[in-house]
Amino acid sequence: MSDGTASDGAAPHSPAPALDKTGDGQFVIVANRLPVDWERTPDGSGKWRRSPGGLVTALEPLLRERGGAWVGWPGTTDPRVGETPIVFEDGLSMRPVRLTSQEVADYYEGFSNATLWPLYHNLIVKPEFRRQWWLSYVEINRRFAQIASESAAPGATVWVQDYQLQLVPKMLRMLRPDVTIGFFLHIPFPPVELFMQLPWRREIVEGLLGADLIGFQRPQAAQNFMWLAKELTGQETSRSSVGVRGRFGVVRTGFRSVRVGAFPISIASAEIDQQSKSRAVRTRALAIRDELGNPDHILLGVDRLDYTKGIDVRMRAVEELLKERRIDPERTVFVQLATPSRERVESYQALRAEIEREVGKINGEYGQVGRPIVHYLHRPVAREELLAFYVAADVMLVTPLADGMNLVAKEYIACRSDLGGSLVLSEFAGAAAELRQCYLVNPFHLNGVKDNIVAAIEQSSTEGRRRMRAMRRQVLAHDVGRWARSFLDALAGQIDDTAPFESDEPLD
Repeated sequence: MSDGTASDGAAPHSPAPALDKTGDGQFVIVANRLPVDWERTPDGSGKWRRSPGGLVTALEPLLRERGGAWVGWPGTTDPRVGETPIVFEDGLSMRPVRLTSQEVADYYEGFSNATLWPLYHNLIVKPEFRRQWWLSYVEINRRFAQIASESAAPGATVWVQDYQLQLVPKMLRMLRPDVTIGFFLHIPFPPVELFMQLPWRREIVEGLLGADLIGFQRPQAAQNFMWLAKELTGQETSRSSVGVRGRFGVVRTGFRSVRVGAFPISIASAEIDQQSKSRAVRTRALAIRDELGNPDHILLGVDRLDYTKGIDVRMRAVEELLKERRIDPERTVFVQLATPSRERVESYQALRAEIEREVGKINGEYGQVGRPIVHYLHRPVAREELLAFYVAADVMLVTPLADGMNLVAKEYIACRSDLGGSLVLSEFAGAAAELRQCYLVNPFHLNGVKDNIVAAIEQSSTEGRRRMRAMRRQVLAHDVGRWARSFLDALAGQIDDTAPFESDEPLD
């Protein structure tokens, strides 16, 4: 009997009765969130507001081209938002998945973000293993699978996204064996010895093996999964070398072959490049420098307020550099944009308190009246404003302790058509494998972080342009559209499992 099943009294992969009806979506995206938000209006009613991100930018044209639908939670527990299909103002078809407040607490805040998230990010905080959370995760995954099944046309392609929905591939296959299923994990996949702590480890692996193609950000993650598939399910595997420059791994389960590979995600780099060149963004960038007192050096961090992002690391590094007089408080400022995240989770509350104490300490010791060293914004920032910060910043600090990719690093590079600026990047971000001309740091080695910040500040114009030019060539050549096409081509069999996968080696 598989792990956790006996004690929990649940058969997590037992599907609902087979559905007689099918939809007309030839291409269905299944993600935790819809690309729209339900916004309450002043009259007490509500309306849908578009909330596009990088994933939407890549997949929306494919949805329109193929006649598709997007299945996801609308981000609200408002009872007025049911599961009736939505056709957005520009014709985008969506199927909401309804969640109650308790289900949000158990499935999303609980199992997804207090169990899986820390487990998959190297136990930076201790994960909690609660059976009630697991049972909710099973039930909500089943609900997503059912609605995806209702949305998909006969023989459709269904692409399931990320860690919140790892049971959906198997559940969907049991409901709809006629569809082609892909799964992509946007966050890191943990080392084997960490994943084995999960009481429901076998159920997760079996859930993923319901897909025809499983994609990860990095080759090592794919390797980890291949080993687990063999050890936990006893399935035959082949090709132990998988990755962006190697071949697909294959797990043979029954009469099916499941392919496993690495597909590093990217951004809408050409679009961001053009937006950053606009007069409005460039003018705002100059205004930001002026508002900050026209310092010689602006350091910038842009993150969700999350314990994986290493915000505390860069704060300590800046504080020690000021104390050691290696950076001049008269000539340097540090701007940290921290988007609120999971504010009801205790570990996130503790992180926020710690960061805000550190900001106060640095400004109290090294700032002047009207001239703080650290400018800290704990709120969302409009897209155009964010691009202006990228253009204004001299040094971008991206220091996650663990990260599947980290698209902020790529966005900063895409904005620097002037070839100015420099990037300090953690080696534990997936982007480090592609942006090899950055200042690479181990965020657990504080002296190394400090040394590389100083090197980035003091680099010559010639050296900076050489590094930035090479990184821009990589980011502009490998955009999010190319990522989506490469995954879907592999899913459709246009890239076979005996041929080398398209190389993502940097163009230097």
